[in-house]
Amino acid sequence: MLEFNFHPFPVIETERLLLRRITNDDVNEIFELRSNPETMKYIPRPLAKNTEDALEHITVIEDKIVTNVGINWGITLKDNPKLLGIIGYYRMQPENYRAEIGYMLLPEFHGKGIVPEAVNRLITYGFDDLKLHSIEAVIAPENLASEKVLQKCGFIKEAHFKESEFYEGRFLDKVIYSLLNTK
Repeated sequence: MLEFNFHPFPVIETERLLLRRITNDDVNEIFELRSNPETMKYIPRPLAKNTEDALEHITVIEDKIVTNVGINWGITLKDNPKLLGIIGYYRMQPENYRAEIGYMLLPEFHGKGIVPEAVNRLITYGFDDLKLHSIEAVIAPENLASEKVLQKCGFIKEAHFKESEFYEGRFLDKVIYSLLNTK
């Protein structure tokens, strides 16, 4: 079985991006992301109502890192420490050598290739450093932007679950994309 260890925290660079630890200093950006109906449209979680909610979310992120059960990075441009989004591995399955990747980005940075750049780098990190065998992504079927990112990064559509999740009085479909480590 795999054992994950996120100490020291792995700061990761790409050509344009710095993926770094999220801190309480990012509270305004986390609030902006988690309270925005557009960024949260396909994430079945309640909107953040205030900075308290955002701080709570940061605490949840940090606790997962400290206990090695999941890891999120803040997405920033190399020349600017302002947080633009979040990317990370959620729902890690060490017994299956598998983890779920997820991401969100402030709307004004959409369409600039930031998410595919971060995802591609985290695929390498997932396979080479974490020793994962497979990476999955769970998206809403109508989230076409996310689907495009995943396809661009080599993920294959594996399943479409009909009305498999109940949220706020509605049954939601979910689509699973995955990528196998073929090295």
